[in-house]
Amino acid sequence: MELLRFFTAGNVDDGKSTLIGRLLFESDSISTDIIETLTRQSKLKNANQSLDLALLTDGLRAEREQGITIDVAYKYFSTKSRKFIIADTPGHIQYTRNMFTGASNTSLAIILIDARYGITEQTKRHSIIASILNIPNILVCVNKMDLVEFSETIFNTIKSDYQSFSKILELDNVSFIPTSALLGDNITKLSTNMTWYKDKPLLNFLETVNIHPQNKNENPRFQVQYIIRPQTKELPDYRGIAGKVLSGNFHCGQEVEILPSNQKTTIDKIEFNQQEIPNASSGSSVIFHLKDDIDITRGSTIVPIDQLPKTSKEFSAIICWMDSSEFITGQKIIVQHNCNRVLGIIKEIQYKIDIHTYDKIPSNGKIKLNDICKVIIKTAQPISYDSYAENKNTGAFILINENTNLTIAAGTLD
Repeated sequence: MELLRFFTAGNVDDGKSTLIGRLLFESDSISTDIIETLTRQSKLKNANQSLDLALLTDGLRAEREQGITIDVAYKYFSTKSRKFIIADTPGHIQYTRNMFTGASNTSLAIILIDARYGITEQTKRHSIIASILNIPNILVCVNKMDLVEFSETIFNTIKSDYQSFSKILELDNVSFIPTSALLGDNITKLSTNMTWYKDKPLLNFLETVNIHPQNKNENPRFQVQYIIRPQTKELPDYRGIAGKVLSGNFHCGQEVEILPSNQKTTIDKIEFNQQEIPNASSGSSVIFHLKDDIDITRGSTIVPIDQLPKTSKEFSAIICWMDSSEFITGQKIIVQHNCNRVLGIIKEIQYKIDIHTYDKIPSNGKIKLNDICKVIIKTAQPISYDSYAENKNTGAFILINENTNLTIAAGTLD
């Protein structure tokens, strides 16, 4: 069954958590005991309230006390058409880093706009991050339509304003749905309060949206995680290259190149669960047996000889700084690219991105928490990668503080 990963974003109190809760509730994705627990918790907050659906995703105690989302909450549900993973990301500006990570590797962004206030700075900020992360589909839910008397005029005005703004960001595939998450309008079925809206309700949209961008054909990439050498009597010459197919497809007899060493060989066998298989596709964890006994290590990349990625010790990237401590010029870092780890430094900060306006701000040499910057990174050993726009699996990485082992940034490669 096809899987859709998507995330929600919007201002504080735009109804993101309530919308997800309503979606789960009306798609029968909540067990009876959880509903009973939510009913009790809802009455503790408000004696007159029977069920607060936002409590389904606002799992932290601090979130429930304040009525806001702080952490990224992941929820899973399915229908007859698709499986879904939802990342409910926080709306506060100080949690930009949480949104950046929650939005990565998704196919759809649901951006909520309060019908009373229209497009705000937070709307623009979240749309800019969606643009930076190259999210292929944007769905704008104009929420709380019940508070503006389900006005078609207000909806159309917000839609027009957002369409004008989205052209600046070059966002593709932008759709719009007027909703009331609190009342359930246009969530799983069309609203009787907005008969002027003739398109799909939210759930039907999620079940049918195209999550495979046209002409998106990711090249085959396999990253080595472990070399298996049992050296037993039964398997004296066994040498398996274990790892994960990050994208594309590989098959037996295929000519490949090992990067960054640039050695060429052929895939002799592919093994999965101790059984030989003719090919392996994206997401599969398999064992390759190569025709030649060549030197290969953890973190090496195996690719077809005619579909090579970039391989370099120096590359440009967009990073979101996640450390509470500011960047220190010259500090040594670890660049983790999937399972490959190499030492490196941030050689240059080219500019910062103003996530209010999308303007490029000249660098002052500093990077602090939640800053989004364009940087040049230099590594001790070369890495093999594709641009994030071409392949999210090989175009993303994290930076780790060598001394504390804490993640300090997440990035996308050019």
